[in-house]
Amino acid sequence: MLKAGKPGPVTVAKAYRLLRTICETAVADELIARNPCSVKGASVEHSPERPIATVATVAALEKSIEPRYRAMVSLAAWCGLRLGELLALTRDDIDMEAGTVRIDKAALELSSGERVIGPPKTQAGRRSVTIPPHVLAAIIEHLGEFTPLGPSGLVFVGTLAQPVRRASFYKSWSQATSAVGVAGLHFHDLRHTGATLAASVGASTRELMARLGHASPSAALRYQHATADRDRVIAEGLSGLADANHEVGRGVGRP
Repeated sequence: MLKAGKPGPVTVAKAYRLLRTICETAVADELIARNPCSVKGASVEHSPERPIATVATVAALEKSIEPRYRAMVSLAAWCGLRLGELLALTRDDIDMEAGTVRIDKAALELSSGERVIGPPKTQAGRRSVTIPPHVLAAIIEHLGEFTPLGPSGLVFVGTLAQPVRRASFYKSWSQATSAVGVAGLHFHDLRHTGATLAASVGASTRELMARLGHASPSAALRYQHATADRDRVIAEGLSGLADANHEVGRGVGRP
C-alpha cells in the first residue's frame, strides 16, 4: 500500500492498526493461534506538522471567501468544527440565547455523490460548543441572509438553497486562500488553529477534549502547539519572575 502511494501513509497506518486489533480479538477468541500483524512501527502514524493560521489570516479569509461561506470559516477557526459537522448543521442547532452550537451529526459525501447524514466520528463528538461573542454576530447575520426558515433548515446551503457540495466549497476555499497568500492552508487546519488559540488563552487538555469532541487526551494534545506570540509572552513572564527575585535579593521592598 505504501509503494502504491495511495492511500497516504497515515491512512495505511490506521488500517494496519485496525487489522492488528481485529487479529488480537481473533487470538483472544481462539480463532487463530497468534497475531500475524507483527511489523514493528507499522501502525504508528507520522503525521506531518500542519500550519496554523494567525488571527489576521482568519479575518482575511473571512473577507475573501464567498459570503455564504464566511460563517463556516468563523465556526471552524473559533469553535473547532469539522467540515462534515458544519455541513450538517441545522437552524435549531444554533442556540442564540445561550450562544452555543450543538454538534450531534455530520454530513458525508460518498464517491457516488450521495449525501449521507450520520453521527459524529465518536460519542465524544456529540457536544455543545460555546460560540465566541465576536463570532455570534456573524452567525446571526448569516442565518438571516442565507439559512432557510424553519428549525430543520440547513445553516449552510448553496446558491439554490441546496446542500453544499464539497467540490463547490473547496473551489471557493482555494480561491480565498490564494487571494490571501496561504494557498497551502487546508480547511481542516482551521480546526487546528481554533484548538491552538483556545490552548493559548488557557484551555486545559480536558477542556480542549470537550470543545473538539475528542475521546482521548492524546488526540487533544496534538492541537496544543504553542504559537510564537504566546511563547514570547511566556518568556517575558519568566523574565518578570527573575527581575522580581533580583529586586528582593537587593533588599527592595523589605521593611
